[in-house]
Amino acid sequence: MTTVQSPPAPPTAIRPQVVARTGLYAVLAANAAAVTVFFVQAGFASNALVVLGRLAGLYGALLMAFQLLLVARLPWLDRRIGMDRLTSWHRWLGFGLLWTLLGHVVFIVLGYAQSSSMDPLNELLDLAETVEGVLRAVVALGLIVVVGAASARWARRRMAYETWHFVHLYTYVAVVLAFTHQVAVGTTFTASSAATAYWWTLWGVALGAVFLGRLVLPLWCNLRHRLRVSAVVPESDNVVSVYITGRDLDRLPARAGQFFLWRFLTRDRWWQANPFSLSAAPDGRTLRLTAKAAGDGTAALRHLKPGTRVFAEGPYGAFTTLHRTRPDALLIAGGVGITPIRALLEELHGHAVLIYRVATDRDAVLHDELRELAHAKGAELYLVTGPAVPDRLAPRELARLVPDVADRDVYVCGPPGMTSAVLGSLRELGVPKPQIHFERFSLAG
Repeated sequence: MTTVQSPPAPPTAIRPQVVARTGLYAVLAANAAAVTVFFVQAGFASNALVVLGRLAGLYGALLMAFQLLLVARLPWLDRRIGMDRLTSWHRWLGFGLLWTLLGHVVFIVLGYAQSSSMDPLNELLDLAETVEGVLRAVVALGLIVVVGAASARWARRRMAYETWHFVHLYTYVAVVLAFTHQVAVGTTFTASSAATAYWWTLWGVALGAVFLGRLVLPLWCNLRHRLRVSAVVPESDNVVSVYITGRDLDRLPARAGQFFLWRFLTRDRWWQANPFSLSAAPDGRTLRLTAKAAGDGTAALRHLKPGTRVFAEGPYGAFTTLHRTRPDALLIAGGVGITPIRALLEELHGHAVLIYRVATDRDAVLHDELRELAHAKGAELYLVTGPAVPDRLAPRELARLVPDVADRDVYVCGPPGMTSAVLGSLRELGVPKPQIHFERFSLAG
């Protein structure tokens, strides 16, 4: 199998993740400054509460547009930051958006109630009935509250992914309603031609990014490559590998460590997309994913027929050699988190150490293949088995297996609990943060 080996970046080079993250911060700060300038130019209301409410609403609109950018799945951002981190930022920004918009409503209602001597509830009802766009804004806020509640950890754990995703789609309805409210009654929106042009451009870029990243690019990629299942190979009783072929796969910008959202176009699975990492480095001819049966969807992979058409979104993820900083590497995998690690081992050059953490030998997916690959590349392979307690990857154990761990890039992928424990061990061992690369298995497995 032929793979492209990418040398690590020079130690003095600015990391791609830093460039992308700094760029996002700069864009947000510049837009916040622009919003403030346009707000000041529009003039202030006589009521301080109304002033605070309008400013909160403008910042809420900015955060809403920025949220769309974070989940647009634009390749440049995703390959440098990673979907898991972008999604995490989107989540926390969403809570900021919720409180900002609540502040907008509370301050506006209290301000107008103070001027009219009405109680806040009746003032809100009066505004909804008499002012164009206010009712739409109230509905938008209600939808955002529902989505925010569904995103809370206690609710997310009790909700099927499909249900959570369906609820989240209402965010786009809220965006449209909020924008029409801003167009209808936003004093800053109509204060000057420059302000109007700014807000139209901001919303156009945000919605355009979503349209491009979530619809146009996936459709174009699948029309270009015409992906199909070429073979289904059982690896064990509950693990299966699916091989995918297509046209011009050498032009597909996929790298070892990345994942796709796979949709197998059968009668009972065409509507369901699942994230699976590539379990072999792309060679320009075939893509391979390896999955463990964890439900009806993954169990059905074993029954796919060769020739089945595939719709894939991606590649996604920043868990690649693009972010290397050192010539040697340590790869740590847990469970089926071995799939992107196995692909990375194939692509990496320099000396590599692979530690594979499983409960029993029988749980070691692709172990024979890993052993052959490690031998061919001159890498060290350690299979660590046993119960989670005591921790077999504690700092002392890691230092014993890999004495020079602080001088290596470290890639970690596995269940959330294992990943968090390993990251803690690496910090105790003094591994610099830029050398630690990890991906949450719950997202990309």
